[in-house]
Amino acid sequence: MSNPFQNIFNAQQANQFQVAKANYKQRIAKLEALKQAIEVDYKQAIRDALYADFKKPFIETDLTEIYPVVSEIKYVKSNLKRWMAKQKVKTPMALLGTRSWFMYEPKGVCLIISPWNFPLNLTFGPLVSAIAAGNTVILKPSELTPNIAKVMAKIIEALFSKDEIALIQGDVAVSEALLELPFNHIFFTGSPQVGKIVMQAASRHLTSVTLELGGKSPTVIDESANLKEAARRIAWGKFLNNGQICVSPDYVLIHEGVKTEFITELKSVIQEFYGEEAMRSSAYCRIVNDKHVNRLTHYIQDAKTLGATIECGGDFNADERFFAPTIVSKLPDEALLLQDEIFGPILPVKSYGKIEEAIDYINGKSKPLALYIYSKNKKQIQQIISATRAGSTCINSNILQYSNHNLPFGGSNTSGIGKSHGIFGFQEFSNQRSVLKQYGNGTISLLFPPYNSFKQKLIDFTIKWF
Repeated sequence: MSNPFQNIFNAQQANQFQVAKANYKQRIAKLEALKQAIEVDYKQAIRDALYADFKKPFIETDLTEIYPVVSEIKYVKSNLKRWMAKQKVKTPMALLGTRSWFMYEPKGVCLIISPWNFPLNLTFGPLVSAIAAGNTVILKPSELTPNIAKVMAKIIEALFSKDEIALIQGDVAVSEALLELPFNHIFFTGSPQVGKIVMQAASRHLTSVTLELGGKSPTVIDESANLKEAARRIAWGKFLNNGQICVSPDYVLIHEGVKTEFITELKSVIQEFYGEEAMRSSAYCRIVNDKHVNRLTHYIQDAKTLGATIECGGDFNADERFFAPTIVSKLPDEALLLQDEIFGPILPVKSYGKIEEAIDYINGKSKPLALYIYSKNKKQIQQIISATRAGSTCINSNILQYSNHNLPFGGSNTSGIGKSHGIFGFQEFSNQRSVLKQYGNGTISLLFPPYNSFKQKLIDFTIKWF
């Protein structure tokens, strides 16, 4: 049976070298058109679609969906000429008579599979890097947010021909069919479980991959931390997008001496942010579908069965796909909330006595995508960073590291492979092609056969000194 997307793939494959010829001005023009569409032409349609999909507040849409893509385009615009220029490198003495450089060339035909939690940001963000690098692209957004997928499809159809960039909607079967094709690069954002499937499919064609995954991102709060500030920043980072963020604080490890005070501060902040009834708040969005509501309620039921304390929240309305901001303490280690990535508005709080206990607990789990530290103790901050592993770390705040285009974003092992944003995203969609040019005979010609004692001395001299 033929692949339903073979024709689109073939068209992009045939067109890839023409697209690659675009200079930096032409690539920027494409990105400017995308920016205009997102920032102006389709801005309200984007807001309305995300509200329809999971009641995302307009301000959150502007902040977490539109702004990241627009700012990424602005950053690329300021740097693309330099990135595309040939990068000269030094010539070793043993290679006198040559010059060397490397250049970034497009990988070719790329597939971007994006998730539902930030559907515009995590579809068009990687697309910006792919366009900047000169690739053709097929986009596959999540079927769980169909309204924004339709808007994105309109944008792509209005700006690009299908032999350059195409957006294909559909369910898991569509993703499976696309993964059968021999793409030159696949950029996937989603769960580690699905990431393994993508990587396995890519291996059949030796396709390179960027995997932006997730995991349980810990938040360490020591006894020196400013608890009021920590509570406000953690509450914002945890309950933004209803906790459906790969880099949200997944759980808190807090010094036992300040745990009670922190929980009190956190409860106060939740009420300040969302009122007495978060369900009525215009600043609080919804869980994406019934399946995920059921998953979160199962976590709470499991916690209660194991004797945990629900400090606040825990209530939900399945019809509205509403789940309240929730804090849970006194969880045993076997609780599902301490085993699975939560991806929702539930924050477990676990205490420790010595910082080494917190470090050992973090290192007993898979490498997280992010690790957060709230502390005024510079020595202890450095101890935590040096003794743990994580894709990124933010000190005395959270999530903000994602917004700095000068920082690579990505995980390690189960939390991801490869990096994105800024030049790092440009590099993911590029091949670093090395070039060496010889002028005249060069020194290496002195070592051509036939070999003799003089040439042996030259080789000995080269090994010793160069």
